[in-house]
Amino acid sequence: MTDPELDTLARRVGEALAARGWQLATAESCTGGWIAEAVTAIGGSSAWFDRGFVTYSNAAKTDMLGVSAATLGAHGAVSEATVREMAEGALARSLADCAVAVSGVAGPTGGTPAKPVGMVCIGWAAKAAPTACVTLQLAGDRAAVRRQTVIHALEGILRLAARKP
Repeated sequence: MTDPELDTLARRVGEALAARGWQLATAESCTGGWIAEAVTAIGGSSAWFDRGFVTYSNAAKTDMLGVSAATLGAHGAVSEATVREMAEGALARSLADCAVAVSGVAGPTGGTPAKPVGMVCIGWAAKAAPTACVTLQLAGDRAAVRRQTVIHALEGILRLAARKP
């Protein structure tokens, strides 16, 4: 399945990372590896993509990324606190210079009044830079929420790579 918008965005991410000599790691929950799929669909991505972690369960977030059980207990999987630890964990457990992490409620079930369907948290981490996080409320069905999450994640990597060293 090709998606011209995602392909163009992933290509731009690759160009920006290559220009900085950076490698990327991903830590994904609700997107299930879609960010990694989008970037590895680009020829030559091995020059700027190190690895991806698909950490759908809380146990995987803890085991693979070092997300604290206390953070998960206090804030839940869909929180800026959790994606911050996911992004920083991906950075620490890879050869990457930057990382993106996502967790959300893609639906159609699983939403609560506090965390409705479409709520997504994204975190971006880079060496020697503060980790940035955002919470979004996205519209649409499961596929639309997941696709929009991939787009926001990639756009954030572009912004991160454009920062002055």
